[in-house]
Amino acid sequence: MARVSNNIITQGLSGTIGGTLVFRQVGGRTIVSAAPRESEKAPTAGQLAQRERFQQAALYAKAELSDPAGKAEYEAGRPEDGSASAYAIAVADFIQAPDIHTIDLSNYQGRVGDTIRVRVTDDFKVVGVTVRIENSDGSVVEDGAAVQQQNGPDWVFTATQANATLVGDKITVRATDKPHNTTTETRTL
Repeated sequence: MARVSNNIITQGLSGTIGGTLVFRQVGGRTIVSAAPRESEKAPTAGQLAQRERFQQAALYAKAELSDPAGKAEYEAGRPEDGSASAYAIAVADFIQAPDIHTIDLSNYQGRVGDTIRVRVTDDFKVVGVTVRIENSDGSVVEDGAAVQQQNGPDWVFTATQANATLVGDKITVRATDKPHNTTTETRTL
């Protein structure tokens, strides 16, 4: 792959030449690469699954960009250098689920008002984080939404129910992004 700049002949050129070179425009630049070759092997199950995910991502991106509010949101998320389109950002957002980095249980002692702090990131936007607290026997103590903090990646859940026995309790955190990808992580006390 090569980047072409200040070449009057290839400026703005896109397409295939002679079946060997491919020219494309990305972020106002001309990119030249070798033409892709068809594989003679049958695709694996993993490759077929990945193709399906990209087809779904493309449909998601088209639907989001056809809605003025969705388009504005993804346009606002574009890098300033123009290296990625709103469409590419929407596709990447569909493919990538949120990441739960930390679950801080140090301020949770089972009292009303105790907090659980969670740090969650996504390649575009986290839209919600929920926390579920279960006793060791599987009964639900409480289940509710965490509140996003001003710093962005931190979310805080405040307990509204007293929980007398903490030993063996499970804390389950679920993070959701704009295309409804979810990541779930569980900690045992």
